[in-house]
Amino acid sequence: MYYHSFLVARRYGKIMTQKLATSDFDVIVAPSCATEIAYLETDIPIVLIEDANFAVLHDYYAQFSNLLKRSLHEVDMLESLALRKAQLALYPSQWAAQATREHYAVDGQKVHTVSFGANIDRPPSIEVVQKRKKSDRCKLFFIGTDWERKGGEIAFEALLKLEELGIQAELTVCGCIPPDRFSHERMSVIPFLNRGDEIQRRQLESLFETSDFLFLPTRGETYGMVFCEASSFGLPSITTNTGGVSGAVMEGENGYMLPPDARGPEYAELIARIYRDDQRYGELVKSSRAAFESRLNWDVWGKTVTKLIHEMLAHRNLQAASSLPAEMIGPPGAKSRNPG
Repeated sequence: MYYHSFLVARRYGKIMTQKLATSDFDVIVAPSCATEIAYLETDIPIVLIEDANFAVLHDYYAQFSNLLKRSLHEVDMLESLALRKAQLALYPSQWAAQATREHYAVDGQKVHTVSFGANIDRPPSIEVVQKRKKSDRCKLFFIGTDWERKGGEIAFEALLKLEELGIQAELTVCGCIPPDRFSHERMSVIPFLNRGDEIQRRQLESLFETSDFLFLPTRGETYGMVFCEASSFGLPSITTNTGGVSGAVMEGENGYMLPPDARGPEYAELIARIYRDDQRYGELVKSSRAAFESRLNWDVWGKTVTKLIHEMLAHRNLQAASSLPAEMIGPPGAKSRNPG
């Protein structure tokens, strides 16, 4: 927690306060910068963008668990200070936004929920999505760097249960290497794919295109942009209703979520029901892509955030004008009466 400490925050605050002293920026956009802005002194309005805050991360993610009391106090206080400095606080989920309002007692007028977009440069064309057809074998795509936190064991259990249910399923694991005990003839492992490499990027896209479900029974997630990516391909997501996942996945629109205590058999039964219903699956493919078009892309995010920023600036200008002495306020175009 060294990075999230008073010492580091004060140093950042001093440096940036000096650098911004002579600037004429209209707004400061601060993505994941609570520590950096906590001690920043400026009149420039700040927009803080986070996927979560410390209130929800504490004892949810391993790195924010079992903290010393001093570390706990400092991180929580830095988050609080940053939120006081910000004129807007934007989150991709109600889970995080609600915690900001309640735990940090932040004015709800400056807290907003705006879904993040897909982490892709070129989304697939609508024609690619329209050509999507259910496979002869139920192809499950599991992607993540942390087998345990992403629910790998549960995904493996589901693979075995699907076999019991009479469904021939395949599980592709990408981004991590499962422990040796998780091995099956219909489970393939791709340890790593580099998006920066054209061939490997295309291989990753092919997995999104040819799978039947993105299957991620995650144990902890602040949001999950991979669900946005899946939606861009019309790929339904099967996941867990935990953390900020519901900011990306809407029940019955671009996937389904089960409660955190659900295990492999419950997921297998859900997958089997959808997979066996051609009409339901086809509708889910279409609505998944529609979710990407309407809310899970960065163009929509940008337009929404731009509108919020303009509204915030207009409100600030109105407040500033209302605080001026009456003799300084005239009709539009009138010169100021301030002799100074």
